[in-house]
Amino acid sequence: MNRSLLAVHGHFYQPERRDPFSGEIAPQAGAAPFRDWNTRIDAECYKPNVKQGNLGRISFDLGPTLAIWLAEHDPATYKGFLAADRDAAGVPADPDAACGNGIAQAYNHTILPLASMADRRTEIRWGLRDFELRFGRRATGMWLPETAVDLPTLRILADEGIRYTILAPWQAASSRLDTRRPYRVDLGNGRSLAVVFYDAALSSAVSFDGGATIDADAFARDKVAPRLTGPGLADGTPYLALIATDGELYGHHQKFRDLFLARLVNPGPDTPARPFDVTTIGRVICATPPPTLPAARIVERTSWSCHHGVARWTAECPDAADGRWKGPLRAALERLAAGIDILAQERVRRFMKPAALWQARDEYVDVVFGAETAEAFGERHLPGATPDERDALLTILEAQRWRLAMFASDGWFWDDPVRVETKQLLLCAARAARLMESATEAGLERRLVADLSILSSPSRRINGGAIYSEALEAAHQPTP
Repeated sequence: MNRSLLAVHGHFYQPERRDPFSGEIAPQAGAAPFRDWNTRIDAECYKPNVKQGNLGRISFDLGPTLAIWLAEHDPATYKGFLAADRDAAGVPADPDAACGNGIAQAYNHTILPLASMADRRTEIRWGLRDFELRFGRRATGMWLPETAVDLPTLRILADEGIRYTILAPWQAASSRLDTRRPYRVDLGNGRSLAVVFYDAALSSAVSFDGGATIDADAFARDKVAPRLTGPGLADGTPYLALIATDGELYGHHQKFRDLFLARLVNPGPDTPARPFDVTTIGRVICATPPPTLPAARIVERTSWSCHHGVARWTAECPDAADGRWKGPLRAALERLAAGIDILAQERVRRFMKPAALWQARDEYVDVVFGAETAEAFGERHLPGATPDERDALLTILEAQRWRLAMFASDGWFWDDPVRVETKQLLLCAARAARLMESATEAGLERRLVADLSILSSPSRRINGGAIYSEALEAAHQPTP
């Protein structure tokens, strides 16, 4: 009889903290005694988990904005993430078929069901290309930011060759679905995608019950084993329980929980006997092609961290004490994005078709990553163009880079737009608007400030235009 299985997934992610004008991260007093939050979380979580060897025993996604920082500031830890995936995937004849421990993440941590279809494709393609450049293989799985999902997003994943994703159990249409196995979501036209619904009770205990994770042996005996005890499913498939949490939980949110994770997923000779083995989601899905899985349906426009679908990032969600600012902020940024897109198409109309422009945007991640120089990229996409035309294209694409970044989920997650996360989005918006205005003089920033003036901070009662000015002043940039 096949033994039951336990898998753990860590969502490792930090938002973009670099000033889009200078490329530097300002010191952050709240992270003391460390210089900034990335440095602190690295010391408390990323470095210890690599040293413990935990990444070789769990599945994980490494957000591109975090990977960029790790590669520059802690290359040894960064290489530990890469090695954990490489060692698990091996070196198959077809690297695109490898199922390692790592999965990709949509690039800027945008809530995809709230994005345009073009933006969803770019975010997904950038995330996949970033993963391929870092890990040396095509990703087989992808983490959806906040696990926010709808069928159009899953169809894009399937079209891009992704086999599986991870969702919360309440994102399944049936409340009686047994989450102890993967499922298949049918997407039409013969397409399907595997979905693993994580175990709510186990994931919640690890995330929010500090006492439950003091002793890994007790957790395995008292929490995990009861979920996995029994003969397995009717078709002979062994039970599978997935624990999915923020990766930062293991050492940053909960001190010393990297040691708990090490003991849980890498039992030693002194570990009490367990009725389950440890695996990774990649191994399970590689052994079970999606078409062979039982079908399930999802609840559209839902997520793992909002009890009201995706309202937390766009409306007056009851999860926030006062979310009246969230809708106006999204409207302001969406209007700016639309203006940037229209001006971009008009600017290149004489020497580039719209479809070619958006294809270039999808491929510009190679320049952001550093895999291709901007000059070589411009020559490849506009081989017969003048230097001025190539410069115009590169300026537009750099504006698109920051226009995409201004929709990162963190700016809407909390209770007040005066927080640093929202100000970071406003800096990205300023950078995008000013890059476009250097070529068009269209008044984008003036209109943005007017739109932002509609929203207000619940705590300080200042409007979004003032918050925008504060963000620029802190970044030592002129205010409009």
